[in-house]
Amino acid sequence: MADRYLSFTGTAPGRFLTRRLGLPRPAPLRRWSAARPELDGGLLHLTAGTSGLGLAPVLARTGPGPDETTGRPAAVVLDATGIRDAEGLAEVHAALHPVVRSVAASGRIVVLGAPIDPADHHQAAAQQALEGFTRSLGKETGRGITVNLVRLTDARAAESTLRFLLSPKSAYVSGQVIEVGPHATAGPHDADRPLAGRTALVTGAARGIGEAVAETLARDGATVVVLDVPQAEQDARRVAERLGGSALPLDITAADAGARIAEALPDGIDVLVHNAGITRDRRLANMPAERWAPVLEVNLASVLRTTDALLAAGVLRRGGRIVATASIAGIAGNAGQTNYGASKAGITGMVRSLAPHALAGHGVTVNAVAPGFIETKMTAAVPLFIREAGRRMNSLAQGGLPVDVAETTAWLAHPASGAVNGQVVRVCGQSLLGA
Repeated sequence: MADRYLSFTGTAPGRFLTRRLGLPRPAPLRRWSAARPELDGGLLHLTAGTSGLGLAPVLARTGPGPDETTGRPAAVVLDATGIRDAEGLAEVHAALHPVVRSVAASGRIVVLGAPIDPADHHQAAAQQALEGFTRSLGKETGRGITVNLVRLTDARAAESTLRFLLSPKSAYVSGQVIEVGPHATAGPHDADRPLAGRTALVTGAARGIGEAVAETLARDGATVVVLDVPQAEQDARRVAERLGGSALPLDITAADAGARIAEALPDGIDVLVHNAGITRDRRLANMPAERWAPVLEVNLASVLRTTDALLAAGVLRRGGRIVATASIAGIAGNAGQTNYGASKAGITGMVRSLAPHALAGHGVTVNAVAPGFIETKMTAAVPLFIREAGRRMNSLAQGGLPVDVAETTAWLAHPASGAVNGQVVRVCGQSLLGA
């Protein structure tokens, strides 16, 4: 369903009324397209404190090119990894204060921080302060500008992350703190098709967000296997045919689902996207067991069983990626969704626990995306006032699109994202809930 309020605020009467009444004024977001794959404008590289990252070569490969004409940077990267005490935070202010208003619409601000040092409480305080700073700045900037914090020790290991955050692909990701490990992984030979030669399995891919994920992975070169329940086989085959992939009609909750996937894909897979999910909303006092159980089974138990089976069978090749779908309902909670919130919080627990073991034992990373209000057929059926509240209660004052979740998934699936592990990244426009 079209966001008519967003369209109205782009008109002269809409701008007048929203200004006079103090109403949200969402800016149309600039998303990736083949015709305009990069941000419009240059990149401004700033430093607070002393840094030894050697960031310039990485930014030259990942960010927008230099632009001396407009005076309005499309992206600002502030290296604050060297800040080690409260006094050093003055340099963060001094660096960004003069330029924040000049950032172009739909621009990007990325602050780079260092991992928290538990042995140095002054460094820990200063680096944790960057989180409050970036989250707050993300709620101030407006005009479709996003603000994120990346903690890192090796700029090369963060190359795929910076490429994502400094591009139109991250239009609905803001207010996030992303930890990047120290070990860089080799990038693909073809930067435009980084998943070429790789196979991706996407569950629940016959429609909605899953279909968008399959499309985006196929765009990036992957051969996509579209898995969905047998009842959706016709839709799954339609999607697979369009993307040059294959369909796998299968109930992911079946006890032998993992074995059947392994049998259907004897050559293995490189990317596993757990997208399949259902809702059965009702307040706990009115929720019988038959509404509780299916949500936990589809959204969580089947994910655990299938992941364990595929890892044990070696179906996921070394260098593989697992991306699961969590939700801000599992982070902030949501009335009428105790079952759904529990299942999605469980995904977060799985990711954080499994990630180090999967990497050490199988060479596979495990991460999750946590969507907020995404414009789908499901949210179009939500009552008007609840739907409008969901759209406006984030820093970008609008709902996201399925492609926003898909682009984030594609970044986590990227061959060069091996240093990103155990992360739960919200795709919610910096929702005011649970933030």
